[in-house]
Amino acid sequence: MTKPDTPDQSSARERVRRDEAELARPLRRGLGLRDAFGEFLRHPSPWLIGTALVVALPLRIIVGDWQWTDALLPAIMLAVFPAFEWVVHVMVLHWRPKRLGPIPLDSELARKHRAHHVDPRNIPLIFIPTRSLVVVIIALLAITAFAFSRTGLGLTFLLTITVFGLVYEWTHYLIHTDYKPKHALYRAVWRNHRHHHYKNEHFWFTVTSSGTADRLFGTYPDPSSTPTSPTARNLHSAA
Repeated sequence: MTKPDTPDQSSARERVRRDEAELARPLRRGLGLRDAFGEFLRHPSPWLIGTALVVALPLRIIVGDWQWTDALLPAIMLAVFPAFEWVVHVMVLHWRPKRLGPIPLDSELARKHRAHHVDPRNIPLIFIPTRSLVVVIIALLAITAFAFSRTGLGLTFLLTITVFGLVYEWTHYLIHTDYKPKHALYRAVWRNHRHHHYKNEHFWFTVTSSGTADRLFGTYPDPSSTPTSPTARNLHSAA
């Protein structure tokens, strides 16, 4: 006998159905990019990442010393970024809380991400938490200063990763707003991430691309043959 849907399962299934139906309708005036961008700028993470970018750009120009590796490094980072995004999503954001004796092992990033799955339309929860982002930026500054043989190459790294960070935050934010996809490329990215939230949290881990690292790591199934997960809204809870 077929097991009845739980309330969370029914809600997730209905959300996917509405999303697909919305895509099939003619485009209507709704949330525009200008309004979406205005809301985006009301949150700390775009400003923190943008500040790092604004500082890195003139410093990179002043330092000069341009070499062929300054073109190669961003190309490599672009190729690797989907896999990096996948690993962070799986290993950090979907971390299952543990204990080491009396010490809980559970990062702010993982806790906030679980809350984000509970309420994917809660806008503040979409963004990287401020305290965690400050730690990440400090770590990136340390990598910039000490991990490269040339100051210029280190600044190229910082410039590239801050651009990627802004693209990630904007894409992730926009997916969770009421802005509807108007082009095939963004539509694929939009659908991919919404399947992760409303269909099954064990698949579709990339955010800024679709069918890249998920294909590589075997987490890009056919949505029509993938069961709706009862824990997509409550990560790590019992089904």
